[in-house]
Amino acid sequence: MNKKYLDKLVSILQKKELDALLVAPSEEMEFLMGHNTHLCERFQALIIKKDGTYFYICNLLTVAEVQAVLGPDVKVYGWFDGDVFTDTVKKAFVENGLIGKTIGVNSTERAILILQIMEEVDVKFVNGKPILEEMRMIKDEEELENLRIAARITDESYDELLKFIKPGIKEIDIANKMIEIFKAKGADEGFTMVCSGPNSSYPHYNDNQRVIEEKDVIVLDWGCKYKNMCADMSRTVFVGGVTDEERKIYEIVLESQEAGEKAAVKGAYIPDVDKAAREIIENAGYGEYFFTRLGHGIGYSVHEAPDIKASHNRYLDKGMVFSIEPGIYIAGKVGMRIEDIVAVTEDGNEILNKATKSIQIVCPKQ
Repeated sequence: MNKKYLDKLVSILQKKELDALLVAPSEEMEFLMGHNTHLCERFQALIIKKDGTYFYICNLLTVAEVQAVLGPDVKVYGWFDGDVFTDTVKKAFVENGLIGKTIGVNSTERAILILQIMEEVDVKFVNGKPILEEMRMIKDEEELENLRIAARITDESYDELLKFIKPGIKEIDIANKMIEIFKAKGADEGFTMVCSGPNSSYPHYNDNQRVIEEKDVIVLDWGCKYKNMCADMSRTVFVGGVTDEERKIYEIVLESQEAGEKAAVKGAYIPDVDKAAREIIENAGYGEYFFTRLGHGIGYSVHEAPDIKASHNRYLDKGMVFSIEPGIYIAGKVGMRIEDIVAVTEDGNEILNKATKSIQIVCPKQ
């Protein structure tokens, strides 16, 4: 178990007056245990109590595997396919003093299994996701340094991509080039998204087969992983040239993005950070085309807490790391986004991405 984060989690459980946390197979389980098991229709979970002890419940299929990971001193409760799994859950909860208690549940456990347990066992389940988010929201110096390196590698890939992009290749060719660069620089591939032409207007575009054309606008959204810490950066580039309208939209997005970065300092109220960036786009007449949150936390996942949005009533604190990524998306026509990662410091913030945000034209017309 990751003792540092187990201790953090236990401290939060005690402050929130929760008796335990149930974690189904997930990235969160891997984060805590250093191991993740196959998520299937059979109930299984790691249960961490507020006193710092923990146990595991799973089908006999995975008992030996989990026991080998947790060691001989941790109780692993196994149930057979022919059994009613809630009988084993009840036995485990009785032995661990959890009957009548309140237990948080992580985001991957299925509601149908939780409902079955609640029908048979006297226990109250509540949303445990915020607790797991709180556990890793503040990054320590080692994590920050790995985030800096991941951001630097992603930055460095930008210059190479600008030389590679040209009409006639596909979006997937650019994505594959991103992965190739990451591997060459000693990082893991992370994620890639290449949105060209009208596809640039879809913030979470999920295809990669369009052929790059002259006069395309391309939104690049990509990031590597370095020692399990994620990078995430967006840049918008122009093929062949940029029109007056495109330049205007780009400059509005850039002004918004930099205003958001400036506002994102220790003690800032998150809705005010969102407002600082959003009102620039709204005042320019494009408010209806900026319909996403301003940013998201990042660390062991590309998307984690804290969300930077108007409804998140929280103040920024030192060690929080997140994106600032306003965009304008005119469906079926054009979209633009600029994104950097920001780390809150004692006296302000640190912008982890250093890649240029000036307009970049690839294959310019002579």
